[in-house]
Amino acid sequence: MSAHVARKRFGQNFLIDRQVIADIVNAVAPKRDDCVVEIGPGLGALTGPLLARLDHLHVVEIDRDIVARLKKLYSPDQLSIHEGDALAFDFAALAPAASGGGLHIVGNLPYNISTPLLFHLAGFAGQVADMHFMLQKEVVERLVAEPGTSDFGRLSVMLQYRFVMDWLLDVPPECFAPPPKVDSAVVRLIPRPPEELAVRDEARFAALVLAAFAQRRKMLRNNLKGILDDAGFEQLGIAPTARAETLSVEDYIRIANALP
Repeated sequence: MSAHVARKRFGQNFLIDRQVIADIVNAVAPKRDDCVVEIGPGLGALTGPLLARLDHLHVVEIDRDIVARLKKLYSPDQLSIHEGDALAFDFAALAPAASGGGLHIVGNLPYNISTPLLFHLAGFAGQVADMHFMLQKEVVERLVAEPGTSDFGRLSVMLQYRFVMDWLLDVPPECFAPPPKVDSAVVRLIPRPPEELAVRDEARFAALVLAAFAQRRKMLRNNLKGILDDAGFEQLGIAPTARAETLSVEDYIRIANALP
């Protein structure tokens, strides 16, 4: 089988470090009958070790050459290949295969689409048991950031609202081929139970957070003009002169729920 050349347009950097691979698979800790979905299997660094512990694995892959490669390596009994863009994939369609246990989603996500992909996946949190992803370290820093820090932003608020997140391990560039120009990290995301999701209108909540962080240097009074007036800020006990990154996730929930 000829060597596959990594394609920049797909953001391909293939994981080659055996210890990191073992650490990720051990973190996922798949049971034989779990419904596991791997995003971007690439050359199969995680695919093979996952299959060694599973009855069946689903993969989502956009690169036709890699799809053809996977079809030669694994039978349909072992591997279901969903060819296409993960950004457009309906992960809920695989939920019935999870038999009520929820999907386990894993992957070395392409760094050029990781943020929109995380937002896409958040929409399927109700069908997910857990997710384990290799991401650019900078993205993981934003995911787990605390309010009041420069890393805390829209991604932090929206993902922390839906998931409990744990930064599991750091992965240096030399663990990949070709080596990326950035450091990487592995993060675990576990959906919060429905009773913890206190937002009454999630579309309104998302629009509020987007507006609040639209211009980080401006005060909330300016970013939320037309959404919340000074009397509204006072009623909620939030300073209109505050900036978006100083509010907590709970503050954004309170604002969203107070809007008419």
